[in-house]
Amino acid sequence: MSPAPRASVRRCFISIGSNLGDRLQYLRDAVEMLPDVIAVSPVYETDPVGGPEQAMFLNIVVELRTAIAPLDLLGICHRIETAADRVRDIHWGPRTIDLDIIWIDGVEMDTARLTVPHPRWKERRFVLAPLRDLDSYLVSDDDLAAADGRVRLLGPLDQPSSPI
Repeated sequence: MSPAPRASVRRCFISIGSNLGDRLQYLRDAVEMLPDVIAVSPVYETDPVGGPEQAMFLNIVVELRTAIAPLDLLGICHRIETAADRVRDIHWGPRTIDLDIIWIDGVEMDTARLTVPHPRWKERRFVLAPLRDLDSYLVSDDDLAAADGRVRLLGPLDQPSSPI
């Protein structure tokens, strides 16, 4: 009997944002709960894009190297949101935490539950700015210039340089 095939390890980028409560702590907790983290972007304070009038967000992008299947990774993201008491009453409304799988190396999928790459990732400066800090190859100057929203760099997750 031959051994079961091993899942390949892939680079994956997850965007994380918060605009309710202790935004910085929600980001820290989410990073702590994610498996296989190898890098975390600086923290950006960002305009909300789409949805109702609401407070500014703190956003980061996290890089993983993982063999976890995309839908299983989505389940982990949903469990992290649930642990932070994420409420989904208003589409694109205020939230304690939001985790979106943005890109997985070599994966393209479009299902009812998950689309990879994320369908709007190149439209959102709050995704592109921190993603560019981790991988400038994925985000061109033109991509960043064309994206919606304003972003302000605050600094590393463990010590942002501006009061939050």
